[in-house]
Amino acid sequence: MEQIIDDKNNKMCTRCVMDTTDPDIFFDENGICNHCHTYEHMTSRKIPTGEEGKNKLAEIANRIKENNQNKPYDCVIGVSGGVDSTFVAYKVKEMGLRPLAVHLDNGWDSELAIKNIENICRKLQIDLHTIVLDWNEFKDLQLSFLKASTPDSEIPSDHAIVAAMVNTAMMIGVKKIITGYNARTESHLPTTWSQGHFDWGYIKNIQKCFGSVQLKSFPHLSFIDFLLQTYNKRFINLLDYIDYSKKDAIPVLEKELSWKYYGGKHYESIYTRWYQGYWLPLKFGYDKRKSHFSSLICAGEMIRSVALEELTKPSYPLELQKEDTTYVLKKLDLSQDQLDTLLHLPKKTYWDYAPYGRVKKTLLFHGLRKVYRFLNKKIV
Repeated sequence: MEQIIDDKNNKMCTRCVMDTTDPDIFFDENGICNHCHTYEHMTSRKIPTGEEGKNKLAEIANRIKENNQNKPYDCVIGVSGGVDSTFVAYKVKEMGLRPLAVHLDNGWDSELAIKNIENICRKLQIDLHTIVLDWNEFKDLQLSFLKASTPDSEIPSDHAIVAAMVNTAMMIGVKKIITGYNARTESHLPTTWSQGHFDWGYIKNIQKCFGSVQLKSFPHLSFIDFLLQTYNKRFINLLDYIDYSKKDAIPVLEKELSWKYYGGKHYESIYTRWYQGYWLPLKFGYDKRKSHFSSLICAGEMIRSVALEELTKPSYPLELQKEDTTYVLKKLDLSQDQLDTLLHLPKKTYWDYAPYGRVKKTLLFHGLRKVYRFLNKKIV
């Protein structure tokens, strides 16, 4: 396979389309990147699929039903209006479960996403619990992340979504949260491009450094949650147990739920569309399509030549980029000059803001983790 060099002299993987815009990428003797090897490792860990996966999922569903017979709901699902979470809602109802759908409204939902969510819940007869973030707090936090000049400005939303689902599950007394995460199609995720999703210390410190509003109501995980991550036991990644294909799922959702496509991965959010499609490439040189396409290539859902052709095109229509930029400026109370100033600030990383993550690098933490795992095994 021929080694590809793009117009910025970035070395590109011979299997996928990840390249040296990920500063931590490395290649084997055949030019195949570490992300592709990670993909093979993840998918070989034997999460059952096919008939075995179907049977395992049925076992999980039966257990959930048995443990929650006298409750109004037996599990929590997250809904965003996107294809993955919508397909999870569809499958969960097909399995006979009684989910409560949770949606985090951070003020950036597109009209199409809202309409999708309404159709999903109405047609599947699923109750919806919407958690609306305090806009004054969240707007100030988003500005703080832009001022911090890290490539992680989606972290606050991601963190709040997880915390909101965990808090809701605890509130209604159920243990399981069923998600749309899928290892096969979300494997090529460079840490440098985004990290600190579950680090409340990181979020708090950036707000302390750059914000002017106290985060009084923002949903968040604790320091103990970050260290032990026991909440992970609540999550079931349903799509890992089935032979899931986005391209096959979309026609089903369109027909059964009147679902409509929104133009790109996570583009159901206007801010996400703008941040991933405009800000990240312009400021950091990170094009998240490379990550998304590479996962699909390894999963057999996209041909590499098609991905390379798509990458020659703008991340999304230039006219829409202009409209989104105008909208973001208005919503965040920024001028174009102020945005340009933020654009040219020196680039920083997660590790510049004293996150909880530093604790995990200490010898004390590694010692305590061994003790915790030993005791946990003894209890089990």
